[in-house]
Amino acid sequence: MTDIHPTAIVNKNAELGDNVKIGPYTIIERGVKIGDGTQISSHVLVADGAEIGKNCKIYQGAVLSTEPQDLKFGDEKTFLVVGDNTTIREYATLNRATNYSYYTRVGNNCFLMAYSHIAHDCQIGNNVIIANSVNMAGHVIIEDSVGVGGLTAIHQFVHIGNHCFVGGGLRVSKDVPPYILAMGEPLSYGGLNTIGLKRKGFKDNVLSQLKSAYKIIYRENLTLNDAIKKIEDTFKKIPEIENLLKFLNGSERGILR
Repeated sequence: MTDIHPTAIVNKNAELGDNVKIGPYTIIERGVKIGDGTQISSHVLVADGAEIGKNCKIYQGAVLSTEPQDLKFGDEKTFLVVGDNTTIREYATLNRATNYSYYTRVGNNCFLMAYSHIAHDCQIGNNVIIANSVNMAGHVIIEDSVGVGGLTAIHQFVHIGNHCFVGGGLRVSKDVPPYILAMGEPLSYGGLNTIGLKRKGFKDNVLSQLKSAYKIIYRENLTLNDAIKKIEDTFKKIPEIENLLKFLNGSERGILR
């Protein structure tokens, strides 16, 4: 049974799954889709274009799927998609996309803490933790299993690779390759994210190869292209090394140093 508080305003054209709960004074606009078991607290706005997955929790004052903060936006039909089992805490703001990609996406099993901001056209993977007051500009890509510390600002078009941890109170203006710790001001390589990787089941031999590959990138004073070539020539083509090379070859903003 769907449980809608009497003070909530739910458009008749919104699609609500089974066992959805809508709290006091929350507004659900037309065209919104909400999956089974999702709980939405009080004073939340879920605007047109939102597709919310199953078993999500959305806390007081969060605002989802409002217009992008982009002066080029021309009121195109765009969307915000949030995956299953994702938690969105108090006063987080998630904008829908522009016609650059049409979709802002947040994956499954994510945790977006209070006052975090997901801007237009951002693509957030699965199992991502965004701490309090992290603010990202448009078009940011954050891959799976990333953690970002509180109060960190992320520049537009930055790409953060999977299994990274980015420290708090920082400014991210360059791409962050996978599997590492990013820390300091200016933001720089802080070593392999060893504890996080071990928790995810990475084997010692894989960690050893990744550590050696990153020594080539950050300790041998090579250009990025030369470092890529040396890694290609030196290491077996295990999936993790292939993923690293793909990221490096695809970086458009350049990687942090």
